[in-house]
Amino acid sequence: VSTQSTWGYQIFTGISWQMEPIDKKKSKKKDKEEEEEEEGSEEEEEEEESFEKNPAILDKYRSAAIITSDALKFVIGLCIPGADIWEVCQKGDKKIEEEVGKVYTSKKSKVKEKGIAFPTCINVNEICGHFSPLKDESRKLVEGDLVKIDLGCHIDGFIAQIAHTIVIGADKAAKKVTAKKAEVVLAARNCYEAALRLLKEGNLNTQITKMIGQISATYKVSPLEGVLSHRVKKHMIDGDDVIINKTTTDQKVEEHKFEKFEVYVIDIILSTGEGKPKDTEQRTTVYKRALETSYSLKLKHSRSFFHTVNLKYPTMPFSIASFEDGTSARVGVAECINHDLLHIYPILAEKSGEFVAQFKATAVLLPSGTLVLNDYPFDKELYETSIKIEDKEVLDLLNAPLGRKKDQKGKDKPKTGKQEQKTEIPVPKVEAKAEEKKDVAKEAKVETKPQQNSTNHPIKPLYV
Repeated sequence: VSTQSTWGYQIFTGISWQMEPIDKKKSKKKDKEEEEEEEGSEEEEEEEESFEKNPAILDKYRSAAIITSDALKFVIGLCIPGADIWEVCQKGDKKIEEEVGKVYTSKKSKVKEKGIAFPTCINVNEICGHFSPLKDESRKLVEGDLVKIDLGCHIDGFIAQIAHTIVIGADKAAKKVTAKKAEVVLAARNCYEAALRLLKEGNLNTQITKMIGQISATYKVSPLEGVLSHRVKKHMIDGDDVIINKTTTDQKVEEHKFEKFEVYVIDIILSTGEGKPKDTEQRTTVYKRALETSYSLKLKHSRSFFHTVNLKYPTMPFSIASFEDGTSARVGVAECINHDLLHIYPILAEKSGEFVAQFKATAVLLPSGTLVLNDYPFDKELYETSIKIEDKEVLDLLNAPLGRKKDQKGKDKPKTGKQEQKTEIPVPKVEAKAEEKKDVAKEAKVETKPQQNSTNHPIKPLYV
């Protein structure tokens, strides 16, 4: 009898009721050797995914982060009065795909997958997230819209995400943002700045949650319920180690300490309303493959759609708005949802007339301090409010430098053999030779374990 591990369960193979007598000593020795071999392979796999042991992984995170920053800047430039949201989202996704095509192109890089880790979403005013509409269900931006841009990228499964809030037509000389819009944006930005400074080795996730609540109360706005900032790993956008935006009677997470060499996506979302978003009637378009479920689809359109999902997005969220065959996508989603093959990212919203602001970045905990990989510039001069933070503890935190301390005798950085600057993100080198195209007819191999999915978390997050 031999065993092999699949998704954490044991599958027994090679069992026969007509077996020769087994030497128990030899059998026990063989089983022990197999267990040691399995443990060794698991340790090697874990080492490969940690940039403490493999500095090349940190370069992949950095490369992905640079691409997200460039894509965000590009999308912000597209967000003008009259711009169609569907078109902006499509161009944002295309920008990410173009940029990832320029890095890690040679076979020597051994990068198997790269691309979109989260589709470009344009969330306007009271819309809280995940709005990447189909062409015939889109809308146009108008002056004064409060717009949240959210997107993500991965290199070889190593993920960077970013989100930023702007107001269409804002001008610090002629037309500053005031009232509720200014208050929620400034509150969200200060919560984001505070969270990044508290994200360091030895601190607790509950410290960040408490600070978000304290700053939000100052500006008289509400942290959005159900929002989780996740620790990310290879092919895992929603890890179990989280920071909750707001603790309630029904929504709590386990307290834990941050440790060095962890990577987090800090996601701050605040609202001028109650912070309790509701379902909308708008069509959901963002989904993620449910790795723990399998089913043989009956419809041809569904099989075609699911085949594309497995090839292009085996572990990452995607938008059906990006599928060329819209019919297959709509039909395929319906059957996949009926059989639990996809996780849904619903479009939720606050009450009409309220405003929601969001800031998100990817950060790495290094021995020398926290390195924020994609902190997009924010101009506070665009916003005007009479509300000021007066608490000395909060002010000291916000005025503290953001970034790593100076390296001390080379002990606080991965063993790369290269000298790193304090906070500057180096641009990755682009390989000269293009990687040869591979046959994509074969289904993509998924290695991420289902227990790593956010659906197994005590709280089912509204936003990932």
